[in-house]
Amino acid sequence: MFSFKCGHLANGGEVRKAIPPRDRVSYCAGVLILLALVLGGAARAGSGKPPADPPGAVVAIGDVHGDFDDFVSILQRAGLIDQQNHWSGGKTTLVQVGDQLDRGPKPRQVLDLMMSLEKEAPQSGGRVVSLLGNHEMMNIMGDLRYVTMENYLSYAASNSEERRKNAFQEYIKWRGSHLALVTELAQPMELTEAEWMARHPPGFIEQREAFNPDGQYGKWLREHPAVAEVGGVLYLHGGISPSMAHAKLDTINNHVRDEIKAFDSAKEYLQKQKVILPFFNLQEMTAVVQAELVAERKSRVPADEQSQARLIQFLGYGDWVSVKTDGPLWFRGYDQWSEEEGTAQIGKVLETYKVDHIAVGHTVQKSGRVRVRFGNKVFLIDTGMLSSYYPGGRASALEICGGTKFTAKYMDQQEVLIDPAGISPINRNPVAAAGAAGGAKSPETPAAPPAGGVCAATAAAAQ
Repeated sequence: MFSFKCGHLANGGEVRKAIPPRDRVSYCAGVLILLALVLGGAARAGSGKPPADPPGAVVAIGDVHGDFDDFVSILQRAGLIDQQNHWSGGKTTLVQVGDQLDRGPKPRQVLDLMMSLEKEAPQSGGRVVSLLGNHEMMNIMGDLRYVTMENYLSYAASNSEERRKNAFQEYIKWRGSHLALVTELAQPMELTEAEWMARHPPGFIEQREAFNPDGQYGKWLREHPAVAEVGGVLYLHGGISPSMAHAKLDTINNHVRDEIKAFDSAKEYLQKQKVILPFFNLQEMTAVVQAELVAERKSRVPADEQSQARLIQFLGYGDWVSVKTDGPLWFRGYDQWSEEEGTAQIGKVLETYKVDHIAVGHTVQKSGRVRVRFGNKVFLIDTGMLSSYYPGGRASALEICGGTKFTAKYMDQQEVLIDPAGISPINRNPVAAAGAAGGAKSPETPAAPPAGGVCAATAAAAQ
């Protein structure tokens, strides 16, 4: 045992290095570095094992659409959660690329789990990156076309029926005080109580409140970005189109955040002006604002120019980055482009953002498998987890180890997509080049990974 005054200690073959302050003499720094290299190399040679914390363990998961049960299963399969649904992924980063909501039976449970894991993961050195998809944006704005009766019922409380009746009475009063506006509606709104109740099932009012800016889920979703870069891979829901590729990632995220704020502000204004009611959906809000503009123009009363400007501004949401079809939440080019067209376009995107790969969801892959495109640069990871809605779909996870090895994991098998070493860590047989249809597959029983994350667990299994 010996010590060194500059702050280094070699004990039992293990070297701990404390970086000296900048004002220490260069000689001392040089000696310390040399000592660390020599003793550190000896320790590694003696153990014959890789470092405890291998770099860059990332697991990316595509669209969930309320399929809580399969979401839990694939998280456990990937080694990220235990049987009690608590974080067990160590220092791994979990990236979920949006569309946790709609269509499936348990979107609330999916959101609750993500919110819980986001808090738990950092306690083990891990991280959860939850991104906005187009369905998160739709629920924020009140576009409820894909919210099911079962989804609404999950929000119902003991007083839901009373709240529905009160809301209907509020709607009747609104109609009575907006006769000129109602006359100008392109399509008549519900007239009878039965019609209104059918479109506003138990839990509807509570669901809308939950996605308000201060609501349980609305507040949480508004804190999250649309796009993120993790370990040289760009993650987002739809994709970055050529028309958006000039914008910095922060600029794209700020655009989406600003548009959400603009929507919230416009809705608050419309409510204060009594143009709309709090529980109107997006289609109703749009129709009412259009009718209000027509009614104001036909009125003999001088128009409030400021008010009209606010109404017109609201109707421009269709051109927002978060809503338009070539925006980051809706773009489908990575699935639809030919290989030749996509290879040229993707090269520009990768160069712009200084990343090596892109992973997106949004477009379900009919094969039910993670698809690799454009020279192994783009991963399409929406494999239709909600198989009751997407025939042939299944849960999947894209595991990335060290930023270089990419493996698609399914419940019954796994497939190495890119492995620079050309060797499968499971069976040590040569595997096909990246994206090959016949990649190595091997069923596995998920196990809790060591502190280094899921890649450390895979490496340990290969020893």
